[in-house]
Amino acid sequence: MPDTIREPARARAVLSTEDFKLLQETVLFYLRANEDKPDTAKFSNLYHRLGSATRR
Repeated sequence: MPDTIREPARARAVLSTEDFKLLQETVLFYLRANEDKPDTAKFSNLYHRLGSATRR
């Protein structure tokens, strides 16, 4: 049996651009409802990262 080099399978996106927008809207809803909680900075960062993902 001859040795053959197999190309790796092409990576496919797990989430669509629409998914990122929906997640961003959900995080924004959470941020507005929980402004006074200490972990909102983490969610704020996530919100901005999701926004930058939709602009790619």
